[in-house]
Formats: sequence, structure tokens, C-alpha cells
Amino acid sequence: MVRRRSVRILVTLALAMGLAAVNSVVSRAQTATPASTPAITKPLGEAPVDAARPAPAAEPSTAMPPADAAVTSDTSFPEPTNLSVSTLITQADRIVQGVLVLLGLASVLTWTILLAKAVELWGACRSIDRSLRLAESDAASTAAALPWPLLLMRQAVATELAASGATSFEGTKERLQTRLRRLEMRLTRRIQRGQGILATIGAVSPFIGLFGTVWGIMNSFVGIAKLHTTNLSVVAPGIAEALLATAAGLVAAIPAVVIYNVFARWVGAYRHGLGDLSEIVLRHTGRRLDRDPALPGRARAIAAE
Repeated sequence: MVRRRSVRILVTLALAMGLAAVNSVVSRAQTATPASTPAITKPLGEAPVDAARPAPAAEPSTAMPPADAAVTSDTSFPEPTNLSVSTLITQADRIVQGVLVLLGLASVLTWTILLAKAVELWGACRSIDRSLRLAESDAASTAAALPWPLLLMRQAVATELAASGATSFEGTKERLQTRLRRLEMRLTRRIQRGQGILATIGAVSPFIGLFGTVWGIMNSFVGIAKLHTTNLSVVAPGIAEALLATAAGLVAAIPAVVIYNVFARWVGAYRHGLGDLSEIVLRHTGRRLDRDPALPGRARAIAAE
């Protein structure tokens, strides 16, 4: 009984699905082929009604032109000009050109001082190292074989001993110390020549470039006012000239500051070497004075001869 009922149910479901499929096919066929309307026959010799009716007037087209056509047809913007660095310099204002020339000269001066002072400081540091070795050994050498700093300090000691005569040891040592300190300061000032120029270039160049920038932007605004337009093709060259002055100021200032700092370290090492050298010379001289009290008098007699 159960099997018969299940078979009946399956047959009923199959019939229902078949009827649904047939109905769907029929509905699709009806929508695909619309009902045809009967044709109206007219007697011979009569013109069709549509042919006798006048043609309607063509309405004006309201279609918008394509976007590409609108862009290509606009010729109000000038073609972009050459904005290379050489063109900006040649077409810049007289004041901006003067600023650029001044900063170029400052940059050339910076690199010239770099080459000259590097050679001078290298030789001075070598002479200090050699002087320290010779002074520490306290070896007797001829004047031609002595480095320049040690030779000057020994001459200063000999001059002071000759001038002191038979004075007290303490006073002679103090005068020797003062003379050597003054000699050390004079040599340090001599080796520092040129550093003031580097410091000035490093401090002033950005402000000179800023002045050129301000002047170029002023000219750009004047051009905008004259042409009554804010088109970038008109404004961009003036702003580029102004920014070129700022870039030139930085190009001149940054190497000057870096070179000044490097030279400051070299000069500091040279000054400390001079201080060590004067202390060594003073120590050896004081030792000789303690051993031979008649040394200042003999030195004075040798200087008189």
C-alpha cells in the first residue's frame, strides 16, 4: 500500500511538472510572435494617407559635442615654453640675474678656499706632529731641520732668556710662558685665515637667495595683474625663476657650512697641538733653568755676541 501511494504521488508530481513546462513554452511563443493586425486595403488610385501628410520639420539637434572635441578646439591656452635652467637664467629679471651671479661667485670662492686651506692645514698638522716628536726627544737639531712651529718657539725661548739676564727663575718662567702663549695665539690666527669668509657665505647666501625669490614672485604678480589672467603658463616661468634663486642660495650655503665645520675641527686639532708643543718646550726650558742658574746670563752674552 505504501508503495502504491508513493508511486501515485510521483506520477502526480511528474504530470504537474510536465504541465508547467508546456505552459511556459506556450507563453514564450506568444510573447515572441505578437499578434498581427489586419492590413487595411485602399482602393486603387488613392494615395496613401502617410504619403500625402507633410514631413515634420527637423528639430534642432541638442546633442552635446564630445569632450575630446571640446578640449581640442580650445586654443586659448598658449603652448608650454622651454623651462630649462639656462632659459630661466637668460630670461630672468636683472635683479634675479644679479643675485644668481653673486651666489655663483660665492660658490666659486668657497671651493677655492677649500682647495687652498686643505693644503695649508694638511701641511700645518704634519709640521705639528713632527714638532711634537722632536720636542719630546729634546734633540739638538739645526734650524734648517726643525719644523716651523718648533723653530719659532725655540727662538722665542732664546730671545726671552737673553732679555731676562740674571733675574729670578720664577719671573723668567712666567715671561717664557706668556711669550709662548702669545706665539701660539699668533700661529692659530694665521691658520684661521679664510674661515670667516666661509662662515659669511654659509650664513648670508640663503638670505640672498630668498631676496631673489621674493623679487621674482613680485614680478610674477605684476605679470598677472597686467595680463589679467591666472593661467599657469603665464605664472609658472616667474615662479620658477624665483625658486631658482632659492636653490642657488642653498647650493652656495650648504658646502660653505660643511667645509667650515671640517676646517674648524682641523684648526682645533692644530691649536691643541700648539698648546702641547709650548708645554713641552716650556717644561724642557724650566728643567734646564733649574739645573743651570747661570743660563739666562750666558744666553744674554751669546745674544750680545
